[in-house]
Amino acid sequence: MTIPPRLTTRYRWYALGLLALINLLNYVDRNVIYALFEPIKADLGLTDGQLGWLGSAYILVFSVAALPFGVLSDLRSRRAVIAGGVTVWSAFTFLSGLVRSYWQLFTCRAAVGIGEAAYGPAASSLVADYFPGPGRAMAMGILASGVSLGGVLGLLLGGLLESEYGWRVAFMTVGVPGFVCAMLVTRLADPTRPPARLTVRSFLRDFQIGAVALVRQLWPLLVCGVIGVLAAYRLDRLYGADSKLDVAAMSAAIGIGLTLTIWRLVRRTPLDPGPGFGTGIGGAFDDIVAAGKTVLHTPTLVYVFIAGAMISFGLNGIVGWGPTFVSRELQLTAAEGASLLGKWGLIAGTAGTLFGGALADWLRRRNEMGRVLTVALGLLLGGPLALWLLTIRDPGLFQAVFTVAFFCLSWYNGPMTAVIFDVVPPRISATVAGAYLLFIHLAGDAIALPLVGTLSDRFGLDQAILLLPAVVIVGGVVALFATRTVRQDMSRVESAAARLAGLP
Repeated sequence: MTIPPRLTTRYRWYALGLLALINLLNYVDRNVIYALFEPIKADLGLTDGQLGWLGSAYILVFSVAALPFGVLSDLRSRRAVIAGGVTVWSAFTFLSGLVRSYWQLFTCRAAVGIGEAAYGPAASSLVADYFPGPGRAMAMGILASGVSLGGVLGLLLGGLLESEYGWRVAFMTVGVPGFVCAMLVTRLADPTRPPARLTVRSFLRDFQIGAVALVRQLWPLLVCGVIGVLAAYRLDRLYGADSKLDVAAMSAAIGIGLTLTIWRLVRRTPLDPGPGFGTGIGGAFDDIVAAGKTVLHTPTLVYVFIAGAMISFGLNGIVGWGPTFVSRELQLTAAEGASLLGKWGLIAGTAGTLFGGALADWLRRRNEMGRVLTVALGLLLGGPLALWLLTIRDPGLFQAVFTVAFFCLSWYNGPMTAVIFDVVPPRISATVAGAYLLFIHLAGDAIALPLVGTLSDRFGLDQAILLLPAVVIVGGVVALFATRTVRQDMSRVESAAARLAGLP
């Protein structure tokens, strides 16, 4: 039997650096569209509601795909999952620059979500194995620095490239670097699994989990999704975008498909899958059920999932509508608005993410609640500042308050992920991470972006956007409740690990 490789500290930091760089590109490609909302709206003749759905196209697909890819990462090669995901999202980001209609762009953004869903759970699981123990929150913070760093860099690059070359070239330019990173990640060594060279043949073998069986399980969602797209296209042609009938039809179809899919899985899956986990497609769905039971029976995870959805609703909504808000309310061009948010967000977001990871590890060495406290404190400091920020119309004061607010709101990135891995058995860690991503995005920014767009069409963006920081503040309060349960949940996982190792 081949044993996993022993990795040097230097190699672990190299792997972390590469994965953090890929995460940065992940968020650049994800967020670049928000800096391009205004020129896309003018070029394609869209409403704010349609712009919101362009953001949610990615999020909806990303959310649904994150959980299956998390299961796949636990069962198969994590390197293969990451490499495949990076290739897919880079290709469709590039293709976004070639579209000629709203629905072509909507489809490309949805496909970007498939690729990026493959990355998150697998990368988090790898980093958790590269850095076990007290340094995990710091490592997760570095990995998560791409959330703020890449997010604001996407706004900055999008604005600059659009002002010089147009929004199409902006998409195509940011899509290219991912192809290089996809090749590099195939060379990484997995810290807990037997070493093996990742070739095209082994890559394809790793994904042979039964595509037909997967389609058989998910067919209600796939069929309803296709029906929703066709119905929305037809309604848009008959009644126009302003009627909002296209959005309503697609939302209803996806909701029905998701409901039917979940109902079929629950009805056909045994109530107790047993202590083991499968290795095939049936076992993969058993893993999903087991992960769901783990979440529901781990109080800390319940609080983390709910707080994470509120954070996603508020922060990703602000990131999505921020450039448009700044452009309209501060009377700046799209490039100037993206530059203001991008430059200072780059500094504040990076510093806040790293500070949050370091603070969480420092507090964790003194108290088991340290990581949870860091998350809650950052949100409860940054949320009210963000609420004040959105009432400011002076560019100088806006810049100062934005920097401080974004610094505080970035603390949660590393500690939140570390808490999940602290209270989850390693065997299903990527699956639970995938479930977390599915939940927070479906219940968070997938709703926030089109909701704010629709409210903006009715009441104005200056009023609609105030909803977002208010929800962030509530998320900080919910995170505080996890301080009552995290110690017990961590002890349960440690005791289970000791029993498996044969320790007293």
